[in-house]
Amino acid sequence: MAGERAFLTRLFRAAVAAADPEIVLGPFLPPRPKGKTVVVGAGKGVAQLAHALERLWDGPLSGVVVTRYGYGIPCRRIRVVEAGHPVPDQAGLDATGLLFAAVHGLEADDLVIALVCGGGSALLPAPAAGLSLQDEIALNEILLASGAPISVMNMIRKQVSRIKGGRLAAAAWPAQVVSLVVSDIPGDNPALVASGPTVPDAAGVQDALAAVRRYGMTLPPAIMHSLNTATAQA
Repeated sequence: MAGERAFLTRLFRAAVAAADPEIVLGPFLPPRPKGKTVVVGAGKGVAQLAHALERLWDGPLSGVVVTRYGYGIPCRRIRVVEAGHPVPDQAGLDATGLLFAAVHGLEADDLVIALVCGGGSALLPAPAAGLSLQDEIALNEILLASGAPISVMNMIRKQVSRIKGGRLAAAAWPAQVVSLVVSDIPGDNPALVASGPTVPDAAGVQDALAAVRRYGMTLPPAIMHSLNTATAQA
C-alpha cells in the first residue's frame, strides 16, 4: 500500500508540475529585445501565466491581460483586468481596447509576448464594423447552445471580430509577436485557441457559413448581413 501511495503521489506531483506556468513557460521565452517588451493576453488562466512571466523575465516589461471575473491574481508590472465569461460584456469590450492600446505604435525592435489560453474568445469581444456588443453577445449565446465543437465556434467568431483571427498581431506590426498558447482545443491548433487573436488561419467566411448551415444555427440578422457582405467582397 505504501508503495502504491508513493507512486500515485509522484504521478500527482508530475501532473501539477507539467501545468505549473513557472516551469512550463521558461523554455519557450524569446530573447530579450533591443526595444520594449509588451505583454498582452486573454483566458481563464492568463493571470497565472502573467504572474509567472513576471518572475521569469529578465528585463523590463509592461502590458495588460484579461481574465474571467474572480480569476485575477496580483501582478506587479502587467495589468490584470477581469471581464465576463462565457458571455461577453462591456468590461471585455473595454479590455479589448486596452490590448489594442498596449500594442499601438510599437517599432521593429519591440517585442510583444501574447499569453493565450482557453476562454479568451468570450473575454475579448470586438464587434466588426456595423455590429454591436449586443450582436456579439447574441452570437455567443447561439454558439454555446448549438452543440458545435469549440473549434467551429471559434472559426465563426473570428469572422465578425476586429481582434480575433490574428488581428491583434497585425495591430502590433512592425513589432515581433511571440505567442505562448495553452491549448484547450483538440488537435492543439494555436489559431483556434481563444479564436487566435495573434495567430491567423486559412478558414474564411465561406467555411463559417457552411458551419452555420451544418449545425442549423439561426444567427442574428446583423451577423448574417456581415458574413454575407464579407462573402460578396471576397
